[in-house]
Amino acid sequence: MKIIFTGGGTGGHFYPIISIAQAIGRISKEKKLIKPSMYYFSSTSYNPGLLYDNNIEYKKTSAGKMRRYFSILNLTDLFKTTWGIINALIDVFDIYPDVVFGKGGFGSFPTLIAARILRIPIIIHESDTVPGRVNKWAGKFAYRVALSYPQATEYFKKEKTAVTGQPLQRELLEPAGSEGHRYWNLEENLPTILVLGGSSGAEKINNAIMDALPDLLKNYQVIHQTGERNIKVIEETSNSILLNNPLLKQRYKSKGYLTLLDERMAAGAADLIISRAGSTIFEIASWGKPSIIIPLTDSNGDHQVKNAFAYAASGAAEVIKESNLTPHVLISEIKRIIDSPEIKTRMQNSAKAFFKPGADEIIAKEILGIALSHEELE
Repeated sequence: MKIIFTGGGTGGHFYPIISIAQAIGRISKEKKLIKPSMYYFSSTSYNPGLLYDNNIEYKKTSAGKMRRYFSILNLTDLFKTTWGIINALIDVFDIYPDVVFGKGGFGSFPTLIAARILRIPIIIHESDTVPGRVNKWAGKFAYRVALSYPQATEYFKKEKTAVTGQPLQRELLEPAGSEGHRYWNLEENLPTILVLGGSSGAEKINNAIMDALPDLLKNYQVIHQTGERNIKVIEETSNSILLNNPLLKQRYKSKGYLTLLDERMAAGAADLIISRAGSTIFEIASWGKPSIIIPLTDSNGDHQVKNAFAYAASGAAEVIKESNLTPHVLISEIKRIIDSPEIKTRMQNSAKAFFKPGADEIIAKEILGIALSHEELE
C-alpha cells in the first residue's frame, strides 16, 4: 500500500498532512494492516525531522507561482512548473501509489496533475472558507473533498464533499496546564497574551505589538511568535524599548518559531490569543481560548477575512481589520475581553463548540479505504 501526500510547503499544508499520516499509522496498527509506504511531494521538506519520525519519504518537486498580475517571473515560473510536472510524472509513475492526498498550494500542482494523468485516485482537503486555485481546480476531478469550513461547500460538488474540520496533531489538542507558566518563566497571576503570526510571522501584527509593548506589559505578559525572519529585528526593537525596565522585560518572551512543546506550553499559559486567520484558528478553537483575529488583507479570494468573520460569527473571537490595527484599538480590545469574565466564558464555550475533533481519523480512514480498494482491484 502506497500513499503520496502533497502540499504547498508551508506549515498550514505540512502539519495537517503529518496529523493524517500519524492517524493512518495508528489505524493500520489497530487493524493489523500492512504498514503503508508514505511519501511527501513538495518544493520543500519543511520539517525533515517530522517526516523521518513518521516514516515519510520526501520527494522534491518544483512549482512556480501563478500570479494574477503581470510579472516576468510568470514566464520563468511557467518553465519551473513544467519541469516540476515532468519530474512528478516520473516519480509518481515510479511509485505508482494507491491514492494521492493533496493539501493545496502551488507546490501540490505538479503532483496532482501527474496523478490525474496516471488516473490515480485523489483526495483533497481545503482549510479555508474560499478554496485556493489549485484545490478549486483539483476539486473538479478529486474522488473526495474534505473541508474545514461549511462555507466552502459551494465551490465543490456536494455529493463528494464532507465537512470534516481541520486535521490537527493530537499533541496540540492537549495544552499544558499551570506548567506552561513555569516553562515560559511567567508570573502565575498575571494575564498572558499569546501572539501567533503563522509559520512566517506577520509583520503588521509584530509592529502593532512593538508599538503597544510598553503599555501592554504594565498589565499583561506576552508570548510572541514572530516568524524566523523577523526574530532578530523584534529582539533588537523590544530590547531597545524595554532597556531601562527589567520588570517589563521579564514579562515579554519572543521566539521566531514555536516547537510543538513550545506551543502546548504557551497555549496552557494563555488567557487570550492574537492570531492571523489561517489554520491556526482551529488550534485556538481546540484549546477553547478567547481570541482576537487579525486577518491578512490581501489573501487569495480574501479568504483570511472570510475565515475570520466565519469564526467570529460563532462567538469565539473578535476581529480587528489591519486598517484599524492601532496600539490603542488593540489594547482596548484586549482589556475589554480579559477584564470581563462573562465575555471570556462565552468566547471559551463558543470556541469549543466550533471545533470539530477527529478530522485526521476521518480523512485517514477514507484514504485507507480507497488505497485498499485500489489494491483489491489490482
